Order: sequence, then C-alpha cells, then structure tokens
Amino acid sequence: MDLTVGIDFGTSNSAVGLNVNGQPWLVDVEQGSKTLPTAVFFDARGKMRLGTAANQALIDGDEGRYMRALKSVLGTPLLRETRLIGPKRQSLLDVIAQFLTELRTRTEDKIRQPVTGVVSGRPVRFHSKNDAANAQALVDLHEAYTRAGFKNIDFLPEPEAAALAAKDLGAGEIGLVVDIGGGTSDFTLFRKQDGKADVLASYGVRLGGTHLDRALSLDHVMPLFGAGTQVKRALADGLLPVPATLFNDLATWQKIPFLYTKDTLRLVKDLQRHAVEPDKIDRLYEVIEAELGHDVAFAVEAGKIAVNTDGQGVIGLGLVEKGLSATLDDTLMTASLAGYKTELAQAVQETLALAGLAPDAIGAVVYVGGTSLMSIVPDAVRSVLPNARAIQSEAFTAVVDGLAIAAGQRQMA
Repeated sequence: MDLTVGIDFGTSNSAVGLNVNGQPWLVDVEQGSKTLPTAVFFDARGKMRLGTAANQALIDGDEGRYMRALKSVLGTPLLRETRLIGPKRQSLLDVIAQFLTELRTRTEDKIRQPVTGVVSGRPVRFHSKNDAANAQALVDLHEAYTRAGFKNIDFLPEPEAAALAAKDLGAGEIGLVVDIGGGTSDFTLFRKQDGKADVLASYGVRLGGTHLDRALSLDHVMPLFGAGTQVKRALADGLLPVPATLFNDLATWQKIPFLYTKDTLRLVKDLQRHAVEPDKIDRLYEVIEAELGHDVAFAVEAGKIAVNTDGQGVIGLGLVEKGLSATLDDTLMTASLAGYKTELAQAVQETLALAGLAPDAIGAVVYVGGTSLMSIVPDAVRSVLPNARAIQSEAFTAVVDGLAIAAGQRQMA
C-alpha cells in the first residue's frame, strides 16, 4: 500500500514524519538527523547537493550555485524566472521540486515502501497583505509536490499541526501556538479536548528569522560595504546616494545568488570610480566578485544567535577583508528589531480578537520554530499574555510531529 507522510518544508529546515501506531516517527533525512537545512548547491555539472552537504560545499568554496530560503519565493514572479544554474537554465520552482523529490526518495529508501501521499505544512499566510500572492503561493507549492511525484496532496497550517502534537496542556485548557520560522510567524489558539486540538483561530504574518537577519545586516554590515554613502555625479557637480537596491538584495537570503552577474559587477565597478568612500565599495566588489554573499549572511545569523545567547557577539567578516567585523550587542540588536517585536505583539492581539478571547483565558503558550527561541519573541508575547506559562519542549519538531499524526489520520480516512 502506498503511504502518506507529513512534510515540514521550511524556509530554514525541513523534515519528514510518519504516523506509527498513532505516534509520530521522524525519518532520518540526513545521516543521524531528523531535520536538514532547506539549502541546495548545484555544482558546475548540475549535480545537486542538499542540506548539510550544500552548506559544506559553500564553506569549502566549491564552484557552483548555493541557494537557501527557497520557500520565501513561492507566490512571487521570481519563482518561475529561469536562470543558468549549473549547465542548464532552471527556475526556482524546478529547484524546489527537485528538493521535494529527494525528500520523497530518501523516505522511500528508509522505509522500503512507495510514498505517494503527503500532508504538507503551510504558513497561515505566505504573504501578509497580498491575497493574490498568498493564493498563488499555495498553487505553486502544490505544483512543486506534483512535480516531485506526489499524487494525493493535502495542506495543514503549520501552527495547527503543532497544536495537534502539543503536550503538557490540561483537558479543556486553551493554548496559543507561536510558530516563528525562517520566513513567517504563525499563531493558533486551540483547546485540548479528548486528546485532540480544537482550533479556535489562526493568524499569520510574513515575518521570520530571515527578516531579522536582513534587518541586522542592513543596520550593521551593509554600511561597511557602502550602504548610505555617496558617489560623485559623472557629468555634473554634486553627489548621489549609492543605490540601496544592491544592499537590500545582498541582505536578503533568497536574492543573493542573483547578484552574481556581469551586470552587477559592471555597476559596482562604476561606483568604485565615483565613490566618495571607495574603500567600502571595494569591499562590496569583493563580496560580489568572490560570491561571498551567503558567507556574510551566515556571519550575521551567527552574530544574532551569539547575542541572543550571551548578550553580545561579533559579525565576523574576515573573508571579505582581514580583521573586518561588526560588533553587536543586546542593546544594538534590540534597537534594530524593535519594530518586529511590536509586530509580533500585534499579531498575538489579532489572534485573540479573531477568537473573541481575553488574554487571561490563555493558559499556555507553545513556542515552535528556531526563531521562537529569540528573546524578542517571548518578550513580545508576554507583553500581551503576562500570565500564560511557556512550553518550549518540542520547538524544532512540533510541526512535523503534528503533520505525521495528520498524515496517519488521512491514511485511515
């Protein structure tokens, strides 16, 4: 009999789960690991590596194209644009389909059984305020699964999956899932009853860990590469700002690979000739010419995590220029992310309003997703729900656990 599985295709990490005797069982999608980074690397011959192997290829400086945060382009025109990736032109939809195909193949190899059905997680909203893009994103994801060989495809909002797997709540107690992933923030209010999760309301915004990285990069790294500086006019007196688009794209995970073109290098070369602060534009040229954009992004992410853990950190940029770095501490990070903290608190309030519940009706908050471990997230939630206790026991697997349970229910239906 063909099998239905649960797949958490995440912006940062992905996982596959099965329902075994009513309990979730996660597949080792990488050697000894239940999750793998949602990253791919195509070498010059077009061979695809994914997960940790893709990250290692980037670290080793292998020749090829590295991509991450693929989920973020669903519903956008960028998804279907074809570009030279390896020896042939491909779209990011092609790449996502290949990634999902590999997840299916690895699962079949592990369980020695065909997999044709899937219950896939999805954000409550892929795009916060764009209904057309939100609807298109779901169409795009369905097409990617179809191309990957799945025949029976269902979707379940990720926080509702996490609610299905939630533990440590009393009978009849109302909980709030706060699921902060790499690309979106999702919220579900639910009541635990007879081992089931009765969903009361769900809400979502396009805000995740990659957006926090982008804000920190724009504030603390891009100025070292010339953001905010000026260039001299070529044919007249006066100064002009260096184009911001370059830095916005360089600070955005999914847009980095598309900066590595001859046109971009020509533009930066021209900026070098007219720059008021040419040393900074020289660094920008080095990043583009040596394709170091993802190395910079990983350095920002590492600095963010260090500050969240220890209160201070350093964004190391020695690959760009010996000794180059940006200091980051809790005060600086809090200032850069203040707007996001406010947006998260407003999202919690909106979820309560959708369910018609007062803050004191919520007994527990279930934190899900790696970004939920950032201090600004519980700080934002506590500002609205000061008396709810926190549950963080399954932050990295709650969604795929719930999807595996749901897959078993679909299989039996």
